[in-house]
Amino acid sequence: MTRLQHFGWFFSRGFGPQGWGHPSYQWNYRWTEPKLYQQSVRELEQAGLDLVIIEDGPSIGTPDTIELRVRKAYGGPKHDPVALTPYLLGATEHIGIAPTVNAGIWPPYLAARQFASLHHLSGHRVGINVVTDVSSTRHNGLPPVTHDQAYDRASEWLTAVRGLWHSWDDGALIEDVETGRFADGSKIRESRFAGEYFDVPGPLNAIPFTDGDPAIVSPGGSPKGLAFAGTHSDVQLAYAPLDLDVVRAYRQKIIDASLAHGRPANAVKTLFVFKPEIVSSQEEVDRVVQASLDPSDEVLAAILEGQSSDLETDLTGLPLDRPLDPSIFGDHVSQGTIKGLLGKTAPTFADATLRELLVAKARKGRISDHAGFVGTAEQVADFIEEFGEEADNDGFIFSGDLHPVTVHRYLDELVPILRRRGVLRNEYGGGGIQGNLRDF
Repeated sequence: MTRLQHFGWFFSRGFGPQGWGHPSYQWNYRWTEPKLYQQSVRELEQAGLDLVIIEDGPSIGTPDTIELRVRKAYGGPKHDPVALTPYLLGATEHIGIAPTVNAGIWPPYLAARQFASLHHLSGHRVGINVVTDVSSTRHNGLPPVTHDQAYDRASEWLTAVRGLWHSWDDGALIEDVETGRFADGSKIRESRFAGEYFDVPGPLNAIPFTDGDPAIVSPGGSPKGLAFAGTHSDVQLAYAPLDLDVVRAYRQKIIDASLAHGRPANAVKTLFVFKPEIVSSQEEVDRVVQASLDPSDEVLAAILEGQSSDLETDLTGLPLDRPLDPSIFGDHVSQGTIKGLLGKTAPTFADATLRELLVAKARKGRISDHAGFVGTAEQVADFIEEFGEEADNDGFIFSGDLHPVTVHRYLDELVPILRRRGVLRNEYGGGGIQGNLRDF
């Protein structure tokens, strides 16, 4: 049975040069100014999306990767997404905005206070995409930690932040104009958090929320990442092959993690990252797919540069016709990103050459037969509807620049079709970002 699903937008370049490397850059928006993003986010709200997630990486990279990251703006420059957030909230009324925050960098008390302030200012529409990137913390003079330790630290961080948000008990806020009593200090607790990584005394100098806490988004797909989502998150930003069995299994892991931590099975909305290529006709689908089957060296080189940036590892000097050596990746590299390079081509590094991996990423397939993501708007809608019906999927996160051209390329034809089929909301129900994420 057709049912409503949740949708969001992953602003995948972060607060950086939107449209760079594409003709849309010649629309002459200034990526450093808010108008580009405000226009785009208003269109996403008109489309009925639940939230926008702003990617970020506070570091421009290591000495070995800076040139790769900035040469074509793959991984930098990036400005602070939290500073952009008020401009997006001020341009909209319903859609949620979730900037990325590195839990190893932001002091918990500062984060709790700033996001409480934004949550109140926006009508409770703020989220936090909590990441655990270990390499960026060196800019704050913090010692390196392992992948799993970074999740332990992030769990402490969020526990401390939430404790501060709830350091005002029920009845602490009075606001009685007749008596002149604003608050009851006896109901404001110290709320001290003391852990391995943080020691945070409260209480918070901000009033309680009326429509739920800021929504917590998490992107990690490792066992630690899934456990973190089950414990803390409202949205899991899921990177996984969009195969029905894989989606079912991934969602079940999130459900199991939620139940294991005493939360309801539906506590976390698992939204899968989705980058369809929508074209005008079946003939155009066939042409695009056929043209991708024998990628040029130039195409492979561009993919390799992007992968090097994402993996924070310079792969450009490696021989293309040999398998990758797994030791080339440090502990700081996301296992999910490594798996993204491998794709469906090889279960281990020994099974495919670097060239074969790049060719597999360059080749495109038809969404109608689940071989790829090229299709007409109707075919993309079929795909979305199928995953809702067959895998009980919560929904999808579209991924791309936050640029009007990109937004319209994805959504112009797709939104009316999804609404006509009863898959996409027609209106918001209120309640801020938590209201957007409730079950329909």
